[in-house]
Amino acid sequence: MHAQRALLLAAAAATALTLSSCATGEGDAGSDTDAGEAITIEHALGTTEIPAGVERVAAIGWGNHDAALALGVAPVGVDDQTWSMDGSDGLGIYEWSTDAYAELGADEPVIFDTTDGVDFEAIADTAPDLIIAAQSGLSEEDYATLSEIAPVVAHPDIPWYTPWRDTIRVDGTALGLADEADDLVADIEQQIADATADAGAIDGKTAAFFSFLPSDLSTGSIYAEGDSRSAFLNDLGFAIPQAAIDAAEGGSFYADIAAENADQLADVDVIVSYGDESLVEALQADPLWSTVPAVENGAIVTVGAGSPLSGAVSPTALSIPWALDEYVGLLDAAAAKAE
Repeated sequence: MHAQRALLLAAAAATALTLSSCATGEGDAGSDTDAGEAITIEHALGTTEIPAGVERVAAIGWGNHDAALALGVAPVGVDDQTWSMDGSDGLGIYEWSTDAYAELGADEPVIFDTTDGVDFEAIADTAPDLIIAAQSGLSEEDYATLSEIAPVVAHPDIPWYTPWRDTIRVDGTALGLADEADDLVADIEQQIADATADAGAIDGKTAAFFSFLPSDLSTGSIYAEGDSRSAFLNDLGFAIPQAAIDAAEGGSFYADIAAENADQLADVDVIVSYGDESLVEALQADPLWSTVPAVENGAIVTVGAGSPLSGAVSPTALSIPWALDEYVGLLDAAAAKAE
């Protein structure tokens, strides 16, 4: 899968237009574009006019830089992705991203510090012509401030709720590469189909993504149906259990479930969660969580906490190819325990 990603990046670098001559056109994400013209994109925070001749791109939020990189464009500045990192990577972005910069022959980006929110000063210092943020949680105030620096393309609908396909298409259109973005989505979908073709245990099973704190199992959090982690499980062939559907109806990307309500997870065949084997042991030893069929069966996948895999399961244009084989293998093995 790493070799396939390298080939994809090489093709993107060879076929994508340089940003100074990006194909541009007027319309929503995914529309056809014409070379040398401005782009108009509507999103949740307004309408953005992107002039022709964009050369310097900043990417903020989650995975927007990966969409650009996979399309052959190297952002000059990127939000740090350390929310799920253990701090061992000094640069602040994951290896699939740094590899892509190297494969494109581009300089490493400036990393924007997100500790206190949007790093406006650092973003301004990179002098971007365009800021892409299709998967982000920008507020109206953030958007207004950033728009004083450069045109901004924000999330198309709900903050932090942009599916990976839409992230690629929105960012791709902003870069003048709408057709290439569609091709990239199709390529990744084929990779998913190939990776899951022999994962027969997944068929007919449900799975949900969780976050538990082993030191306090009085509650657990389930990620909602439309959250990227849960939606990716659906991409890989799982059905969505009722608790994740109910969580989405609450208007948030997750919902807390008290341990005494563990029976709400009776239809969850596979539990996927941040953590390690110690979490599995804690759940199986807990008098309430241990009654959940997935826990009883040991049908639990832990993806670490701070590891690259724990970041990759929030899917991006580059993390999907990077993690796909490993993740599907873990999921299929867990699903087999639910039979």
